[in-house]
Amino acid sequence: MKLLVTNDDGIDAEGIAALAEASRMIGEVVVVAPAGPQSGVSHAVTTGKAVCVDERGAGRLSVSGTPADCVRVGLLQIVPDARFILSGINHGGNLGADVYYSGTVAAVREAVLHGWTGVALSQYKKKRLDFDWPRTTRWATRVLADLLARPPKRGAFFNVNFPHLAPTDPDPEVVFCPLDPHPLPLSYRHEETGLVYDGNYHLRDRAPGADVDACFSGRIAVTELRLL
Repeated sequence: MKLLVTNDDGIDAEGIAALAEASRMIGEVVVVAPAGPQSGVSHAVTTGKAVCVDERGAGRLSVSGTPADCVRVGLLQIVPDARFILSGINHGGNLGADVYYSGTVAAVREAVLHGWTGVALSQYKKKRLDFDWPRTTRWATRVLADLLARPPKRGAFFNVNFPHLAPTDPDPEVVFCPLDPHPLPLSYRHEETGLVYDGNYHLRDRAPGADVDACFSGRIAVTELRLL
């Protein structure tokens, strides 16, 4: 089983290395990822100029474009026989309204538009804790083994967010939950160059039982998203 792995943090990000490692427990991995960081580009695609593809080693290719570009090129020319598209593991959460801004999520959404399906994965980060990628890799391996074994639903895919736990905390429970409906706070500060967004991601509103609440409460939040 072939798996197309991409992200929006760039091909050299630690998160995509963690996802590739977890995915190799399930199938043959081909990484097709942006040459550099593309965080927050949402579902942007490149038109009107060339997109360059460079080999970065066996089964690793970088694309001079967005996450959606990577999926387009990957499914057309590089891994047309991919069974699933996996995106991440993002350096930061993609919860609630984030799914509309996220390049990580948009990569899988682009695949779904063309008849494939997959999973977007993100690692929420607390300010005072470092990422623990080996631990996240272990969680991702377990979650992917479950999600990819389920019968695919046309027009649907999964969005997964891992909590950021202290090293001494036990491994988290996996919960299936809806997308939180609250928007991110409208908050900007004035600087000489203009307005700078300063909304507090960690204090955002959350609906009980939705994905923001689940992840912030220390659980792995799994949400099924649909195109319509």
